[in-house]
This record gives sequence, C-alpha cells and structure tokens, in this order.
Amino acid sequence: MKKRFLIFIVTLVAGASYGQQDSQFTNYMYNTINVNPAYAGSRGVLSIFGLHRSQWVGLDGAPKTNTFSLNTPINNSNFGLGVSIVNDRIGPSDENSISADVSYSIQTSENYKLSFGIKATANLLNVDFTKLNIFNPNDNLAQYNVDNKFSPNVGAGVYFHSNKTYFGLSVPNFLETKHFDKEGATFSANSVASEKMHYYFIAGHVFDLSSSVKLKPALLTKLVQGAPLQVDVSANFLFNDKFTLGGAYRWDAAASLLAGFQVSDAWFIGYGYDLEVTKLANYNSGSHEIFLRYELFKNYNKVVSPRFF
Repeated sequence: MKKRFLIFIVTLVAGASYGQQDSQFTNYMYNTINVNPAYAGSRGVLSIFGLHRSQWVGLDGAPKTNTFSLNTPINNSNFGLGVSIVNDRIGPSDENSISADVSYSIQTSENYKLSFGIKATANLLNVDFTKLNIFNPNDNLAQYNVDNKFSPNVGAGVYFHSNKTYFGLSVPNFLETKHFDKEGATFSANSVASEKMHYYFIAGHVFDLSSSVKLKPALLTKLVQGAPLQVDVSANFLFNDKFTLGGAYRWDAAASLLAGFQVSDAWFIGYGYDLEVTKLANYNSGSHEIFLRYELFKNYNKVVSPRFF
C-alpha cells in the first residue's frame, strides 16, 4: 500500500508539471529571455524584468512562479549578456533556477540582425512529501524527500529580429535530468521523473494601423516529448505608445486577457488573466500574472520603439 501511494504521489507531481516542466507564462512576449538566450541585449538597453504568476487560483498545491531577469547589450560590441532567476513551486516541490546568457549578433541587412545565444543554468530542486496529507500514520515519506538536488544544464537559441519583426528557435535545456531516483527508494522505474528537452518557436510582428494605434500578433509554440504540442497565440493593441490591451489563446487550455501601461519612458507594468477552457475550470478561478519592466537609457540615443518585445 505504501509503495502504491508513493508511486501515485510521484506520478501526480511529475504529471502535473510534465507538460510544462519549463515555467509557463502568458506574457511570454515580454519574457523572451527565459526561453531564448539569443534575446539577451536585443532591445539595445539595460532591461530589468520581474514577474509573478499564480496559476489555477483556488486549487490546492497549484503552481506559483516568480521570475527576475536582467539583460543588456555590451557597448561597442556585438555581444549581449543576461541573467535570470526562476522560482517554481507546485505541490510539495520547490525548484530554483539561475541562468546566465550570452548572445552574439550579426547585422544581416539594414534592418535585421541574426543573434545566437547560449544559456548555462544551475538548478536546485526540493521536494517535501511531509507537506502532503498522509492518511497512513505508518508512512514515513520524509525519507524520500529531495533536498537541494543540484543539476546543471545548457541551452542555445537563435533570434532573427528587426524593430518590428522577430523569429526565434531555441532549446533552453539540453540535458535530461532524472528525479526521484534515490538509491534504495521504493519507486518503480515508471515513477522516475526526468526533465525533457523543450523546443520553442516564437514569432511576432508590429503593424502600424494608424499614427496612434499599433497591432502586434505573436506566437509561441512549445514541443516536448510525451506532451501535446502547446500553441500560444496573442494579439495586442498599443494606443499612443502608452496603453496596451489584447487577448491570447493557449490551444485547448486557456483564453487570456492582457493589459499593460507605459508609466514612463523607463517603467512598464503589465497584467494577464487566464480562464481555463478545460474541465479544470470547475476547480479554480483562473490564473493571474503581473510583471514590471524597468529600462535604463543612459548612454543610449533614444527610447526603444515599439515597446512590444
């Protein structure tokens, strides 16, 4: 009975995050550095970004994600640098990742650049089974806890972009790390969870509808072995270079409302709300996401425009 219970719990934890082992974001168009290291420095300014996401609010043990990133071009060079930190909590698991990104850009035409990037990541995983409801007092789940398990990883990406258009391909993590494989544990081979490679394709374009209104459709697709293809499509309107309003759809998963406000040249704040379109909607009140971006324009000639990506 104990073995079956352990297998069930591990399967639940692994399965809940299997389709989105990499953190999931509705405002992905502003958080590209997390999925593609070639993005580092592409905005031409020092960009600092912070985001909080509460997923499936009201569902006990639902994912909560916090991320912070910084990326900047290196003056008088084709290089860009980035650093990002992601904390992802789901159920009894708490995962922290720290990544460093380096990019190199080539001017392919008057308007376009092709950037190449590499990512190095240090990951720490904690799983505390004592946070679960234990119905059998004879079960000693603590002996199976995962305490600060360290695993390194590397990734790479390419990013083709201009002021109004971008395309990107990336794999943030090449190494497939196994979890819950402690020596002597009672887990079966089928209950060992392993990180899988995630393949990302992103694209977006800014259309000038008038002198005061811009439209940007964007796309993110994520492919991982053992999970359905994830497709996120969005469309945002930018009014007077200040107010952003739009919507998004995650295929067979959620519909989203997006909003943002350019408080000043340096500060931009945004919000996203997801409403599930699956049966899971019966058990939660949706997902909330809020972010803040600060950009330092010192030593640069002008503010980056448009502000969509």
